[in-house]
Amino acid sequence: MMYGYDSAYLLIVLVSMVLGYITQGYINKAYNKWSQVPTSLPGTGADVARRMLDSNGAGAVGITQIAGRLTDNYDPRDNKLHLSADNYTKGSVASVAVACHEAGHAIQNATGYGLMRLRTSLVPAVTFASQTWVLLLMGGYMFNMFGLVQLAIVAFGLTVLFHLVTLPVEIDASRRAVQYLGTVSEIDQAGAREVLTAAALTYVAAALSSILQLMYYASRTRRRD
Repeated sequence: MMYGYDSAYLLIVLVSMVLGYITQGYINKAYNKWSQVPTSLPGTGADVARRMLDSNGAGAVGITQIAGRLTDNYDPRDNKLHLSADNYTKGSVASVAVACHEAGHAIQNATGYGLMRLRTSLVPAVTFASQTWVLLLMGGYMFNMFGLVQLAIVAFGLTVLFHLVTLPVEIDASRRAVQYLGTVSEIDQAGAREVLTAAALTYVAAALSSILQLMYYASRTRRRD
C-alpha cells in the first residue's frame, strides 16, 4: 500500500473537503447577505478603513484596489491594504467589515502585536517548507530514507504551526474591526461580526485539516519505525 493513500488518509481528505465546502458556503452566504445592506457610515469600505487606520495611529498605511472577489489582504512588506473591487468601491456592511478587518492587521503591525510579528517572521520558512515537504516525503519513501520522511514531517509541522499562529491573529484583527464599528454603528457592528465570524471559520477548518494530516503522518512514521 502506497504511503499516505490508505483509508485513513482518504477519510482525512474527505473530512477536509467537507469542512472546506461548509465554511466556504457559510462565508459566501454571510457576505452576500450583508453586501445587500448599505452601511450607515459615509463612504466606501476603503473610506471607512482609512478612518479606522488614521484613528489608531496607522495613518502611514496605504490602500489599493486589486482584482478578484474576497482577495483582500494586508501586506506588511509594502504596508498597504489590498482590497478587492467590491470592498474598495462599495459601501455595504460586508465591504466595510472586510476592509476594517484588513485595517486591523495593519494596526497590529503598527502597534507591534506579538503574534503578528511572529507570523510575519515565519513566512519565509513556511513558504519553503510548503514547497518541499511533499518532495521530501515522496523521496524518503521511494528511496527508503527514513531521515527524509522525518524531515518532511518536521517541514509540514512548520506549516501547521503557521496555521495555529494565524488563528489568533485573524481573530484579533476581526475583534478590532468589530470594536471600531461598534463605536459608530450598531448595524455595521452586527453585520461585521457575522461576516468575520464566517471568515474565521475557514481558518479554523484549515488548521484542523492540517492538524489531522500531521497526526496521520506522524502516526504512520512511528509504525514504519
